[in-house]
Amino acid sequence: MASDNGGPWGGGGNRGGSGSGGGQGPNRGGGGKRPGDDGPQIPEIDELMKKGQEQLRVLMGGKGGDARRGGGGGQRGAGPSFGRGSIALVILAAAAVWVFASFYRVDTSEQSVELLFGERYGVGEEGLNFAPWPVVTKEIYPVTQENVVDIGMGAANGLMLTGDENIVDIDFQVVWNISNVENFVFNLAEPVDTISAVSESAMREIIARSNLAPILNRDRGPIAQELEELIQATLDSYQSGVNIVRVNFDKADPPREVIDSFLEVQAAEQERDTLEKQADAYANRVVAGARGEAAQLLEEAEAYRAQVVNEAEGEAARFVAVYDEYAKAQDVTRKRLYLETLERVLGAVDKIIIDEGAGGTDGIVPYLPLNELRTPNTGRNN
Repeated sequence: MASDNGGPWGGGGNRGGSGSGGGQGPNRGGGGKRPGDDGPQIPEIDELMKKGQEQLRVLMGGKGGDARRGGGGGQRGAGPSFGRGSIALVILAAAAVWVFASFYRVDTSEQSVELLFGERYGVGEEGLNFAPWPVVTKEIYPVTQENVVDIGMGAANGLMLTGDENIVDIDFQVVWNISNVENFVFNLAEPVDTISAVSESAMREIIARSNLAPILNRDRGPIAQELEELIQATLDSYQSGVNIVRVNFDKADPPREVIDSFLEVQAAEQERDTLEKQADAYANRVVAGARGEAAQLLEEAEAYRAQVVNEAEGEAARFVAVYDEYAKAQDVTRKRLYLETLERVLGAVDKIIIDEGAGGTDGIVPYLPLNELRTPNTGRNN
């Protein structure tokens, strides 16, 4: 039937055929069709897809328009102009992105490494650098930033054997930064693990030749200094590009299982040291006193010896002098010696001299208290 050839999309194939219901153009205006049939027709799916592809070609710089459609010449004239502007914008945007990705800045606290397809290419200088991306990529590292590696901290790797066959639980920190970024990037696969392993190995070496007591009490400073030097020497032998800033020796304690017993032993040792110091102080005091007394006795003996020798030498000299005088005048010297001897003997004796011719026939007079008469009368009253 002619009425069905139009179909719902208005695109029937017998629209131009002969027949009473058909009709050419005049019949479309007032024949069997209603006025509403002259409105816009809905396009087919294939036509929509073709239009989309055409617009995409225009945006990408191709020629637009369709030879089957009328009036396409105007659209073809506008298509190339719009495509050239889009290309220019895309090129400018790509250039800006490329410049932004290729230029980079390195601060004073940083160093960069440039890689050509992942291989070593160079090292960036301080300031603005150029690395043509994506052929050359860069990696920036903060070389002055201090990084910390903790060893021990309650883990099993903090238990170490000392030289006197004791076990000590040690916690310490290794603070490091980057000294050579090129060696750091290309010579170390796992920097943190490498530094941790080297630090632990160096500490075990030092502890293995040290005794427990100095480690716990007074040798932490020297151990930390030696540990820093040993870690640095080992990492330098690897050409690691790592600089050890310092080592913080935080803790050195006995294992938790024996810490109570160990504290008791430490207390006993401290008490023993205190008693030893007290005994040493007493011994020093007594020995010093005895040595002082011995020195004093030696000085007194030396003085007595010098005195006796000097007196003997003086007596001998005096005797020699007297003998020389006696040899010159024996009688006079003999008499003088006699008189001096009597004077020395009788000088301290309380004596009374009686003249033989005085008094009675026997030369004896009645007793008179001559000695009392010679005594000064101090106690008599007038």
